[in-house]
Amino acid sequence: MASYTAADVKRLRELTGAGMLDCKNALADSDGDFDKAVEALRIKGAKDVGKRAERATAEGLVAARDGAIIELNSETDFVAKNDEFQKLADRIVDAALESKATDVDAL
Repeated sequence: MASYTAADVKRLRELTGAGMLDCKNALADSDGDFDKAVEALRIKGAKDVGKRAERATAEGLVAARDGAIIELNSETDFVAKNDEFQKLADRIVDAALESKATDVDAL
C-alpha cells in the first residue's frame, strides 16, 4: 500500500491544479513518490490536451475599457463566473490598452 496522506493529495492538487481523484490516483500509482506523481499528472495532462482541443468554448465574458474590448471564452459558465477568470480578462484588457494592440497577433 502506498504511503501518502490527505495533506500530500492536497499539496499535489494545489501544485498541479489536477482533480482530487487524479492526484490521489497518481500518488497511489507512484507508491507515494511525490515527484513521480507530478510527472504522471504532467503526462496525463498532455494526453488530455487533444481531447480538450475539440471541445466548444461557448461560455465566457466580454471585457471592455477605454476603447479596448476582448472576448475570453471557456467551456463552462462556472469558469466564466470565477473571480480568477474575470481578473484574467481585466489583465488582458489592460495589456491591450498598454500595447495599443489592434488585433490578437499584435497583443
